[in-house]
Amino acid sequence: MLNIMEVHETNQMIEQEKLDVRTITMGISLLDCVSDDLATLRTNIYQKITTYAKNLVSTGEAIERDYGIPIVNKRITVTPISLIGASACNDVDDYVKIAQTLDKVAAEVGVNFIGGYSALVSKSMTPTERLLIESLPTALSVTERVCASVNVGSTKTGIDMDAVALMGRMVLEVSKATADTDSSGNSKLVVFCNAPDDNPFMAGGFHGVTEGDAVINVGVSGPGVVRTALEAARGKDFGVLCETIKRTAFKITRVGQLVAQEASKRLGVPFGIIDLSLAPTPAVGDSVGEVLEEIGLEQVGAPGTTAALALLNDQVKKGGIMASSYVGGLSGAFIPVSEDQNMIDAAASGCLTIEKLEAMTCVCSVGLDMIAIPGKTSAATIAGIIADESAIGMINQKTTAVRVIPVIGKDVGDMAEFGGLLGRAPIMPVNQKSCEAFINRGGRIPAPIHSFKN
Repeated sequence: MLNIMEVHETNQMIEQEKLDVRTITMGISLLDCVSDDLATLRTNIYQKITTYAKNLVSTGEAIERDYGIPIVNKRITVTPISLIGASACNDVDDYVKIAQTLDKVAAEVGVNFIGGYSALVSKSMTPTERLLIESLPTALSVTERVCASVNVGSTKTGIDMDAVALMGRMVLEVSKATADTDSSGNSKLVVFCNAPDDNPFMAGGFHGVTEGDAVINVGVSGPGVVRTALEAARGKDFGVLCETIKRTAFKITRVGQLVAQEASKRLGVPFGIIDLSLAPTPAVGDSVGEVLEEIGLEQVGAPGTTAALALLNDQVKKGGIMASSYVGGLSGAFIPVSEDQNMIDAAASGCLTIEKLEAMTCVCSVGLDMIAIPGKTSAATIAGIIADESAIGMINQKTTAVRVIPVIGKDVGDMAEFGGLLGRAPIMPVNQKSCEAFINRGGRIPAPIHSFKN
């Protein structure tokens, strides 16, 4: 049973250590909105979302006032639009119109982002799924709040390399379509392997078909709280270090549990999961990189970085999972370069490279996240990066993702500016040796042998 006293224990965390609930996300099923008439479909989508989410923002703000807990974002996820639009969309423009409907309703209910402009193509693509993917450059350039994702692989199915190749081209086209804002359209696009159905974080959130009609998922944060707690463990052995992280993660997650239960009760929507990922912001003192350095690294990217991140992730999960009835989503630590000041500094100095980030992917929540690369990078090279990350996820039975941003007109040494929580990022060098012949083989990389468990 949660009570207000548990929140009072975290006052110092909130006031001095940047503890926040990163997002309240309402997942909404659009399966009952399906129609073979596009206008009817768009009307159904608008009505369904406004009915469920009309009070989402005001409820989040009321919880903030009542408990003194900052809730940074209020968001919506919906059923993957490639499924909802399949019977009504005959061309790219039809899907773009659905994206505009999502953008309109998100603005009207006041949420920061709406996720679910998505396709799940881990084995193969249907014609309408291909249409949605091909609509991404236009859809992301004419909307402000719509977030998109494409799942190109899984441990059970392997990797759809045709989809990987297509996504390499689409990422580049999205960059060109939003070149006037440092190619920021790609900050709203994620390519997944093993995407979870209940992720409350953007840009990769969608409401999976295994979910109910509506649900409340909450994402907590708190790297500043963990870093402060670790100051007391300087010079101590790994046992003390791990216990400190676990205890802190427990307290952080209890705050998220309280917010989730309150939002569920006030909105009349079932509580889904707590995602206990450590999510940074560009603010000084709110950095996962700073936590890793407090553990003992001179700078993120130094030898030992992957081990430190593995330890951090594991202890966050061990502490957090005991503090909530249901833990899901991604749950671990995000390492987005542009959203974390210490990661930005490490990348700018050359200590942190894409290759090191790829190694860190093996033990963290997501993967290559919010990484700016030269605008001249080829579609095949981008596809190769996606394939590498997908392979890590497929073989290790974990979620991996790529959110890279080829910044048109900029090269290594330049800085891309995205603003707000998305931050800024140095353009990082990319290996220029060609993988085009590999990418262009087509077909599917088979599932690994350990996927056969039936």
